[in-house]
Amino acid sequence: MEQSRIAHSIGIALDRFIKNNQEQFQYASGELSQLLRDIALASKVVNREVNKAGLIDIMGALGSQNSAGDEQQKLDVLANIRFTRALSKGGEVCALISEESESYVDLNNEGRYVIAIDPLDGSSNIDVNVSIGTIFSVYRRKSPVGTPIAEIDILQKGSEQVASGYILYGSSTMLVYTTGHGVNGFTYEPTLGEYFLSHPDMKMPLDGKIFSVNEGSANTFPASVTQYLNYCKSDGKYVGRYIGSLVADFHRNMLKGGIYIYPATPKQPEGKLRLMYECNALSFIAEQAGGRATDGKGRILDIQPTTLHQRTPFYVGSVKMVEKAEEFAR
Repeated sequence: MEQSRIAHSIGIALDRFIKNNQEQFQYASGELSQLLRDIALASKVVNREVNKAGLIDIMGALGSQNSAGDEQQKLDVLANIRFTRALSKGGEVCALISEESESYVDLNNEGRYVIAIDPLDGSSNIDVNVSIGTIFSVYRRKSPVGTPIAEIDILQKGSEQVASGYILYGSSTMLVYTTGHGVNGFTYEPTLGEYFLSHPDMKMPLDGKIFSVNEGSANTFPASVTQYLNYCKSDGKYVGRYIGSLVADFHRNMLKGGIYIYPATPKQPEGKLRLMYECNALSFIAEQAGGRATDGKGRILDIQPTTLHQRTPFYVGSVKMVEKAEEFAR
């Protein structure tokens, strides 16, 4: 008893957790496990760069735009380089879809997996030291190994993901992922340089009290969203919380219960968030944790993408809150 008080267990390491659970995956050959380790390694490097961003010249805008027309931050480009290098060296990935690239990157190898990634979500918050994140989706290629990458490999529904996850760079750095068998969260221990299981079998509360929406654009919202927000405000039990970093807002609602909404507007009639490397990944996690994710009309994971950078309205969070928001849209 005395010894246990002196030396507390810090939990199971990510690497061992992945190895112990890889048999859950139907194509258990170790490739997916290695791919997840490569993502974790790259995230450690990005975490280091983020933590020293104010000390070296990697803050602020780069002076160019990404595929979505957003102004690129220096750390956007740096994070994209780090993840691309990590994922290209292992040989498990045949193609990479990134927010920072106009087209997909053909890695010209025998890899069996396709990665869709937003290397640094919420990067406009870097300069003011607000939480940011990385979002990723993993798909299994459909074309025969050794043949050129085909459209069927790239434009897959979210329901065809074999894994997805996010890394949150905040007061602590966390990696949260699913392979379709529940959701687990790992916290980075910087002195040991390793992620440890801190949030096993994560579940999103069935209901919540938090609504997350950019009310600065409220005058452009569809009537149904305005009515839902008015309902939340008049009820008295709800509170508004909006960080402006998708990963951070989603993570808070995962733990405490709530809804995140980014609707279509006249300026962005298809919505603002990208289906392939933002909404699909978080929708997979939400559903695995007992939550719900829709575009206001139907399930996000059932949408068939037609372009790499396709956008969609996004309603994600606790089941009861998302269903209530959908009631106003009917």
